Formats: sequence, structure tokens, C-alpha cells
Amino acid sequence: MRGRPGTAEPGLTGGVLSDAAGRFLALPGFWRVASLVLFFAVWEIAGRTNFNWAFPTFFETAAAMAEMIADGSMGAAYLRTIEPLAIGLVISLAVGIAAGVAMGLRADVEWLSLPVFITMQAAPMAALIPLVTFVYGIGLTAKVLAVIMLAMPVIAMNSFKAVRNVSPTLVDMSRSFMASRRQQIFKVILPAASPMLFAGIRLGVAEGFSGVVLAELLITPTGIGDLITFNRSVAKFAHMYAAIVSVVIFAVVTVALLQRLETVLFRPETRSAA
Repeated sequence: MRGRPGTAEPGLTGGVLSDAAGRFLALPGFWRVASLVLFFAVWEIAGRTNFNWAFPTFFETAAAMAEMIADGSMGAAYLRTIEPLAIGLVISLAVGIAAGVAMGLRADVEWLSLPVFITMQAAPMAALIPLVTFVYGIGLTAKVLAVIMLAMPVIAMNSFKAVRNVSPTLVDMSRSFMASRRQQIFKVILPAASPMLFAGIRLGVAEGFSGVVLAELLITPTGIGDLITFNRSVAKFAHMYAAIVSVVIFAVVTVALLQRLETVLFRPETRSAA
């Protein structure tokens, strides 16, 4: 969180955060607590050194977060943020999984669709948002598109790789038992690809949240993005950092819940192999 205020917001979530959260959640409970205590202690000491007048201490940030939770501003901001996030993720999951599975099953669909998703994944989001704003305005549609542009390529690419990496031996075995193509897909290929496909969904959700926060910062200040930009504009830096920290907490909790669901749905040895 060092540097100029507000320079770190867009990159707080996404695939990198999801991987880091996964590694953190894999640690034993004692080491999780110890690492958090160490981080907060370093944060508090750094804030008290006054190396940057805009950098609050940990306790100031925690007090600001408690204040925003108590007055309802934090909850109201997340309610506005969740709307475009939920719509964008539903569309991204439906289209991304369907396209990824189709690309994995058919070479002609891969030839037509894969370059599109590769381009979407490689395109700089911050450079495309002004174009989206010019075409669709600054309303809900633009924010939903921002979520889709970040989440869908990740979901589609992981779904494609999940299906493509299914062991050919399983498919050959199903053929030897006279399984139809439909049975091969729904009873052999998709169950075998499910752990890796679910990992792609988890990464896509994290990317989608990154997209909605980025949209709220660059398109129009609403939701949690409004909390960040407003508190920065009035020099309430403890509140600004509290809003940023809430983004990280929200993303980590979401990743943790998805990992928990993944563990329940799939055997641990199958999930690890993916």
C-alpha cells in the first residue's frame, strides 16, 4: 500500500490475489495468524514513522473501517458494487464455460474462438474502458462489460484446457463400452475436467471483482470505488485505505468459500491432480 494514494487500487484483485489467497489458506492456522500479526505490526510501525503523510497506521485504518461499517456506508457501497458483478459473472460463467467446453471438444470451434479469448485476455483493460464508456455510457452496462472482459477469457481458457487435457484413455475406454458421444461428454469428459474447470471459475470470479472495482474507479465513482475516490479527494486517507483493505478481504473470503466448495465437490486427490 505504499506510494501515492490511490495508485494501487486496480491491481488489488484478480488471478495473482487468488493464487496468493490459496497459498495463504493452505497454511496451518497458527502460521496464518502469525503472518497477519506480523504484517499488521509492520504496518503500524511504518505508519508511526511518518515516512508518508498520507499513509495511516493500522489502528487508524481499522477504526475508519469500523466507522464505515457502523454508519452503513460500507454495506451500501458493496450492495451497489455487487449488482454489476453478479450480472457480469453470470454471463461470463454461462458463455465462458460453454465456449471453453466447445473449444475443447471441436477443433473448428477452437480455430474460430480461441484467438478471440486470447486477445481479450491480453488486451489492457484500462485502455479499453474509455472505448466501452464512449459506446455504452457510464451506466450499469459499461460496468457489466468490464466484468465480462476480465472474467470471461479466464473462465473460457481454463475450461478449454480442462476439457483438452482429459486423458484420452478415458475416452477410449468409454468407446469400448459403446458409449454415445453425448454419454462420453456428460459422463466421462466433463466429470474428469471438473476440478480444473472449477479452478478456472474461481480465478474468473476474482478477475470479475477486479473488473468491477476498476470500472467504478475509471467509469463513474459508485459503490466501493466511490468510497475510495471520495475519501481520497477529501484527504481522509485512513478511510480510503480501509475501503481498499475491504476489497482485499472481500476477495480473499470469496476465494476461500470457493475453495471450500471445491473441496466438498471433488475428492482431495482429484483436485490436487488438476
